[in-house]
Amino acid sequence: MSLVKVALLQMTGFGYDQEANLAKGETFCRRARDMGAGIALFPEMWNIGYTFPDSPQPNANEAWRAQAVGPQDGFVTHFQRLARELDMAIVLTYLERRDGAPRNSLSLIDRHGEILMTYAKVHTCDFGKEAALTPGDDFHVCALDTNQGEVEVGAMICFDREFPESARILMLKGAELILTRNACDLEENRIGQFRARAFENMVGMAMTNYAAPQQNGHSVAFDAVAFDKSEAAQDTLIVEAGEEEGVYIAEFDMGKIRAYREREVWGNAYRKPRRYALLTSDAVDRPFIRGDAKR
Repeated sequence: MSLVKVALLQMTGFGYDQEANLAKGETFCRRARDMGAGIALFPEMWNIGYTFPDSPQPNANEAWRAQAVGPQDGFVTHFQRLARELDMAIVLTYLERRDGAPRNSLSLIDRHGEILMTYAKVHTCDFGKEAALTPGDDFHVCALDTNQGEVEVGAMICFDREFPESARILMLKGAELILTRNACDLEENRIGQFRARAFENMVGMAMTNYAAPQQNGHSVAFDAVAFDKSEAAQDTLIVEAGEEEGVYIAEFDMGKIRAYREREVWGNAYRKPRRYALLTSDAVDRPFIRGDAKR
């Protein structure tokens, strides 16, 4: 096994029309498989196109919550069958039904149609409409058997990537490749952040965003390998999309990534965790105090 090909499915959604979102998602998955992908990656909360209540009225909130689905529902099981048919892993995103407020979640479906893990967004944007969500409570890594070989995969969702702790925990749990879903403007600062996550953790990073006009596209992937064996710097950008819809393939050479992780100095080799106790403190001081933050 050398190349693992991740398809970034950059699309626009149809809001609450879940049948239309399902059909379009299937079409793009089939296109990804025709392009040789081993993993297909959806943008954030695809089953309802990352939409929220359009008014503060209680009936609008109830209509939105009614769109939530669970792992046994048809929207999810459809893509389980599709993954099995295509012999391709699918990272499916949706508003997840649960007791209490729903979650912004993804399920990693392997090429055999099995759900290996379901991850809920930990860093919900509590300063905005995502205050209506329940945050996730952990980060997960699992061994994914793709049609191009096995890879240790972790997951993040949008705002998660803006906190270095998210990718760092996934690296510490063994992730070689971090798959990220997005639904916001990707400009040079956020893309630069994402590049840094790949560099500092020596992991491959792939992210799918919504196409314009819903967001600005620019789905992007970065390699883990920042220097070759002679220590010459390498441009880690693998692919960056424009604003339009499309399937964009990011190829990760896992052999090179693993060799790089064996010899280089970042990741977990020279950290000083005994000095990081403050990172786990719940205290918040000025100027960062926010009344709407969930801890």
